[in-house]
Amino acid sequence: MSWNLRAQMIETCSCNMFCPCWFGAKDLMVMDRGWCDSAIAFRIFSGKSDGVDLSGCTVVVAMDFPGPTLFDGNGTVRLYIDKAASGEQHAALESIFQGRNGGPMQVIASLTGRWLPTQSADIDVKESGDSIVVTVGNLGSIESQLLKNDGGQTVTMENAGFAAMFGFEGVRAQLAPSNSRWSDTYLPRSFETKSGARGVCNWGA
Repeated sequence: MSWNLRAQMIETCSCNMFCPCWFGAKDLMVMDRGWCDSAIAFRIFSGKSDGVDLSGCTVVVAMDFPGPTLFDGNGTVRLYIDKAASGEQHAALESIFQGRNGGPMQVIASLTGRWLPTQSADIDVKESGDSIVVTVGNLGSIESQLLKNDGGQTVTMENAGFAAMFGFEGVRAQLAPSNSRWSDTYLPRSFETKSGARGVCNWGA
């Protein structure tokens, strides 16, 4: 099955700003709290999977990794797919975002000990200036605010390991501190986030 997508990735996690995992060096990827929880939204601009149009779909991934580094694995992960997606879109997105069809999520899948059942949810996205808020039913919200310097310029990171792994255009991530809250009773813990980044990614397999 061939597929491709172009999407905005809005990443948040429970580490302090900036999450060490982004640097991509295993000896630096020690989680600030000894564990790391993350909620990541993907706003798909365009894409197809075996002829199924994925444009306009939104997927959120919530992850819990017990640490002390990401590569210790044993993560618990759940996908949330917008209720507006058709049955064909839902199935295609689940396969892609669980890493079953290759691509960047295959790396996350290799570190996942337990996939919780994928959940259809009301996903609402509001964008105002430099702020994006993604709300997933009554489970939680992702709040992302672009970081800017004194001159009003966006702060970016280039050639970071995770930006490369997730196929960011120009291998560039925009730093975006977060203030998110997540509470899914089937995940190991409820969590709040501080760290965050955004980028546009191109995926395919």
